[in-house]
Amino acid sequence: MTNHVKTMLDTYPKDLGGIDTQALAACIEACFECAQTCTACADACLSEDMVAELTKCIRTNLDCADVCETTGKVLSRHTGYDANLTRAVLEACQAACKACADECEQHAQMHEHCRVCAEACRRCERACAELLAALA
Repeated sequence: MTNHVKTMLDTYPKDLGGIDTQALAACIEACFECAQTCTACADACLSEDMVAELTKCIRTNLDCADVCETTGKVLSRHTGYDANLTRAVLEACQAACKACADECEQHAQMHEHCRVCAEACRRCERACAELLAALA
């Protein structure tokens, strides 16, 4: 499978200002993967017989999905780059992923979709931390 995220970063017509494109590409991919996984987990939670007990999980999934999608989009744009905004968005994404992973881990033994979602959230949380460290 072609890695279009890295390919697009490599085709950007201007200098990216020394940003580690491997870490950037990995973070963008993790954000979009996490957004999809969280959306699917929320939907799976809605299909569970015990849906009322998963209300917080559903809400956390949807919040995380929105934050991850937005982060992936912001990280994909480089014209007029604002380092302070990028750091703030990454920190918000890292926090949303931690909260969602923590919540999903509470249901992971009973619901496989929550286990998978928690893993995706932890991956995205790490990718955000790594990119933040690379930006420092």
